[in-house]
Amino acid sequence: MNRGPRPAIEPDAGSGIVTPEAVLLEFETAGVGSRTAGELIDLAIQVTALVAMAFAAGALSGAVGGTAAVIAVLILTFLIIIGYPVAFESLWNGRTPGKAALGLRVVTVEGGPERFRHAAIRAIIGLFELWIFLGTIAVLSVILTRRDQRLGDLTAGTIVLRERTASSTAAVPVSFPPPYGYEAYVASLDVSALTAEQYGLIRTFLLRVLDLTWPARASLATTLGNKTSAQVRHTPPPGINPEVFLVCVASAYQRRHGRT
Repeated sequence: MNRGPRPAIEPDAGSGIVTPEAVLLEFETAGVGSRTAGELIDLAIQVTALVAMAFAAGALSGAVGGTAAVIAVLILTFLIIIGYPVAFESLWNGRTPGKAALGLRVVTVEGGPERFRHAAIRAIIGLFELWIFLGTIAVLSVILTRRDQRLGDLTAGTIVLRERTASSTAAVPVSFPPPYGYEAYVASLDVSALTAEQYGLIRTFLLRVLDLTWPARASLATTLGNKTSAQVRHTPPPGINPEVFLVCVASAYQRRHGRT
């Protein structure tokens, strides 16, 4: 099974985007209203932490000395303003408490997960956009850009997505029976190494293949098939179609775990 070319993100007519890793993201970009509300929650948490730090520094300055207190305040201020979004977004899949409350998440423009470097760039530029200029530049940028990006997003190559409500994305029970003639092959597959998240990617792809163009469908099936075969440490028989292989894997996973 050869790797196909990595396709660019394809719009899915308002229902999401398909990434090169064959993840169909059921999201839409977050507008200025939801982004502002989420940012205000984070700012409230950060300001509360800054106020608490100021009181603590004042109380401890006499004990540790004025210079030491100033240094401690500068370090803690940096951690609260810059470290807060970087740590949360890097460790919590592109979310901060404010974003999570509004159902928002940061991803790269390619649809991949936000990494430390993306979060750091966003936070550093956010120091100017959100703190020094009180959010005015950020609001204008979100309003004027096609994908609702502030300057930090444009520089880091990220977008903020809004997760759809549970009612619109509730999983529908579905069964993947073994393809005709592949019953014995499915029974022989060891999918114990396949995680629930990886199965979810396969399930999503198989349920959405008819929404994709043929070139994207074939390329995504090859990419996800290669990733899956590496994960389960299994080389498909020569000539097996990547999409058929994915159906076989999904069928074997359902047999093992009873999932739908």
